[in-house]
Amino acid sequence: MSYGFLDIAVTPSVRAAQAAMGVEEMWTGFKGHRAFDRFTENEAAFIADRDSFYMATVSETGWPYVQHRGGPRGFVKLVDDRTLAIPDYRGNRQYISVGNLAASDRAALILMDYTRRARLKIYAHIEAVALDADPALTALVTIPDYKAKMERILLLRLEAFDWNCPQHITPRFTEPEVAEAVRPLRDRLAQLESENAALRARLGAEGDR
Repeated sequence: MSYGFLDIAVTPSVRAAQAAMGVEEMWTGFKGHRAFDRFTENEAAFIADRDSFYMATVSETGWPYVQHRGGPRGFVKLVDDRTLAIPDYRGNRQYISVGNLAASDRAALILMDYTRRARLKIYAHIEAVALDADPALTALVTIPDYKAKMERILLLRLEAFDWNCPQHITPRFTEPEVAEAVRPLRDRLAQLESENAALRARLGAEGDR
C-alpha cells in the first residue's frame, strides 16, 4: 500500500540503511494506506496556527540549505487542499532559498508546535510568484499590520505530508502563550493586592479614631 511521504523519502541507500539496522521489513511490509497528498481540516487548523517553519532546498552542487521562515501567526495560507501560499518577507538578502528553488522546485518543510510536541513534515514543489502576477493571491497573504516587506509569494504545491511522533521534542512556549497561562495568577494577585489595600485603609481609618 501507499505511504506517500516514505515513497518519496526512501531511496535505495535508505533501504540499505534500513536493512543494516534490521528494520527493512517494517517498511516494505507496511499494510496501511498513508498517501497524505491532500490537507484535511486537521492539517489546515495546524498550519493556520503556526508562526514559523523550516524549509530545506538543494543547490545545483547538491548541498542542502535549511532556512527558518517566520511571520505573524497564520501567515501561511491554505489556498486549497493541495496548495499553500506563503509571503516571502525580506531577510538578509542572500536569496539562497530563492536561488535554489529556481534550479529545483523541490523542497521539504517542517512545521513545529513545540507546546503540543507535534511536527508536520511536507514534501512540495514551490514556485516563486511575483506580487503583481496574481492580485487575489497577493491579497490573501498580505497582513496589513505586519511591517516586514514582502518581496514575492511562495506557492507550495503539496506532494506528500506526514506527521512525526513527539519523541525528543522539548516543549517550548511563546511569550503570548506564557502570558495567557499566567493571566489567572496575575488576576488573582491583583485581586489580593486590592483587597489588601482596602484592608489597610480600613485598619488605618479605625486607628485614627
